[in-house]
Amino acid sequence: MTDSPIVSTEWLAKNIDAPDLVVVDGSWYLPAHQRDPKAEYRAEHIPGAVYFDIDDIADTSSSLPHMLPAPHVFSSKMRKLGIGDGQTIVAYDGMGLLSAARVWWMFKAMGVESIYVLDGGLPKWKAEGRPVDDDPVRRPERHFSARLDHALVRDYDMVRSALGNGGAQVVDARSAARFAGEAPEPRPELSSGHMPGSLNLPYDQLLENGTLRSPGEIEAAFKQAGVDYSKPVITTCGSGVSAAILFLALDMTGHRNVALYDGSWTDWASRDGAVIEKNS
Repeated sequence: MTDSPIVSTEWLAKNIDAPDLVVVDGSWYLPAHQRDPKAEYRAEHIPGAVYFDIDDIADTSSSLPHMLPAPHVFSSKMRKLGIGDGQTIVAYDGMGLLSAARVWWMFKAMGVESIYVLDGGLPKWKAEGRPVDDDPVRRPERHFSARLDHALVRDYDMVRSALGNGGAQVVDARSAARFAGEAPEPRPELSSGHMPGSLNLPYDQLLENGTLRSPGEIEAAFKQAGVDYSKPVITTCGSGVSAAILFLALDMTGHRNVALYDGSWTDWASRDGAVIEKNS
């Protein structure tokens, strides 16, 4: 395998029948997309792919959406999907690249190294005429050992501290208008705006037709947004999904000192006393 966190559709097509390869459909959509990822998966998926539901494989006791679950919960869910220790996992989604990055980050946070994202996802796979099917997928249960890597996860107090003492750069993947407080949040109960001192790099600036831009273009985009590659980064977004695209892109360009604010803006903006800045 490569050191890159992504694999091409060509690579997957050549290796799809490898005995220890697991393909995961991690599709998820915002309500505005008006798409049903489970129904789409049942209708067509890459042959052999299991469905990874980020709203179910989550801390369901939290009021926040799709928060990272406890390791024992993640292990149990993976066993039931037939994903086990030592396997190579490739995640994709129906947008090209959106929630597959979140799935990738979740596996990384649970100590898995052999986890990759299919660049371009299902749209690129289908555009190239590669096979899909609607066959139900039942994999035999496998033993899975999850060990939380605390270095990859940040919570509200950690982010507030980092912003206060300069311990890390906080980079927000939301749109410029939401970051500025000029456009509403998809969750109407939340104010738009941004955390004091945070930087903005909308995740779609790192993509072209659902695939990641070149490492050089990605690094240039981060630097243009004010990111110093020599310093730690915390990525954030609306609810921790597109923040994982920034994390993935940083990883691809060699920045390893990165963590993700799991609750992201949904957590920050819902807290009493949290400071919210808007562009004047």
